[in-house]
Amino acid sequence: MTNLTLSLDEELVKRARIRAIGEGTSLSAKVREFLAGYTQSPTASAPTPTTDPANELLALMARVRAEAQPEPTTQSAQRTAPTEQSTLREQTYADGFRHLA
Repeated sequence: MTNLTLSLDEELVKRARIRAIGEGTSLSAKVREFLAGYTQSPTASAPTPTTDPANELLALMARVRAEAQPEPTTQSAQRTAPTEQSTLREQTYADGFRHLA
C-alpha cells in the first residue's frame, strides 16, 4: 500500500474524521473509497476549482429546510391546531371537547 501526503484545511479534516467515525469507518477508508469510485467511472470528473462541494451541500440543506417549513397559518388555525408543546388545556379547547363526547 502507498502512503499519500495531502495538504488539507485542518477544520475540514477534523469534520471529515468525525463524520467517518460516525459512519464506523476511517478517513483513510473514505479516501480509498472515493479514489476507487473516481478511477472506475469514466464520466466522473473532479470538482472544478470554482465548485465547493461543502458549500453546495450547505445550500442544498438550506433549500430543504426552507421547503420543509410549514406554511404560515391564520390565527384561528393556530388556535385549533394543537402541537406537541401545547398544554392539555390548549389541546382540549382546540378539539372543541369533541373527544370527550
